[in-house]
Amino acid sequence: MVKRALLALALLLAGAVAGVALHVVTAAGDTVFSWRRPDNLGVKDGRLARCKRSPNCVSSQADAADAEHYIAPIPFKGNALEAMAAARKAVESMQRATVIRHQAGYLYAEFRSKLMRFVDDVELAFDDKAGLIHVRSASRLGRRDFGVNRARIEALRARIEGRIKS
Repeated sequence: MVKRALLALALLLAGAVAGVALHVVTAAGDTVFSWRRPDNLGVKDGRLARCKRSPNCVSSQADAADAEHYIAPIPFKGNALEAMAAARKAVESMQRATVIRHQAGYLYAEFRSKLMRFVDDVELAFDDKAGLIHVRSASRLGRRDFGVNRARIEALRARIEGRIKS
């Protein structure tokens, strides 16, 4: 009896996984796991949105003592137009990236995971007085990101600083 119950549970779970996989494979465009964009994006009073408590967000404007969320900003010599042009070139050189908004001193892009098409929101804002590009990368869903957001910002840093040719 226990074996039959376990077998039934395993078959049910396998069916659910197969259903999600079939949906992912056959869904057109960006319909899988796209959800709505957060309404707190953008620069407000010189700051990007704060990270939530979950460990799937990094920001250069987080408290430097918060090792889980803090990441260094990207130094940039030039004006806002040049900074955002370099940022856009770097973002567009990366896989599964879509620039959503690009304006003077600010860039917003979405990155989608390859298989499940989860969305991460990435923002870059230029602080001309400090000569820094502030960054924020956050997953829309889930709790953990297994370091993906931090690695993405470091890859952007390398491209913007010219260590990796875009």
